[in-house]
Amino acid sequence: MTATTSQHSSTEAADTPDERALIARCRRGDAAAWDELFERYYDPVGRFVFQYSPAFTREDVEEITQEVFLAIVRNIDSFRGNSAFQTWTFRIAINKARDFIQHKSAAKRGKGMEHVPLDVSNPNNGTPLEIPSPASGPDEALISKEEMVMLRQAVDRLSDPCREIIELRYFGDLSYEELAATLNLNPKTVSSRLSKCLDRLEEIARPLFAGEKTRPFSV
Repeated sequence: MTATTSQHSSTEAADTPDERALIARCRRGDAAAWDELFERYYDPVGRFVFQYSPAFTREDVEEITQEVFLAIVRNIDSFRGNSAFQTWTFRIAINKARDFIQHKSAAKRGKGMEHVPLDVSNPNNGTPLEIPSPASGPDEALISKEEMVMLRQAVDRLSDPCREIIELRYFGDLSYEELAATLNLNPKTVSSRLSKCLDRLEEIARPLFAGEKTRPFSV
């Protein structure tokens, strides 16, 4: 169940002048700017939500993502630029995904293995989110999903600081510099905390995976 990621994210630690200008226009109520912001950030947020839980259906992802953008509209004035805007949206997405899971019925969670669709689309333009299809066969895909369900259970049992840093690092693909800025930590502390949190995650996940000793993530 090893899932590794690169040391550096493809996103930058700070917003570009163009992004800052776009956010400023949104704050002034520029409708065209809001349209541009949705086009720019909808897919990254949708992919983040999709990866957050293997139990989410297409409809779940769309509902949660739309809730994220409603929160962005209502709270954009509270964005201070201490982290990249996309990072700020990911933190909102984490909260909305958690809220959704908490309110989801126990009956639906107990239905067992369900198909997870890979054709989630952006409702603003109808284009599909760029979520890669699995290369494995049906049996391997089911095993992979089962492992992801157990991994999600393990992550949910972490303390809030550990859960947040792991979700932002591995689901949001934030770099160490972005994590440091977002969590108000220095990079060395980020590395140390992430390592300790991965150790704790391994302790929790090992019984769920019947003694498997491979870390679910690599630093």
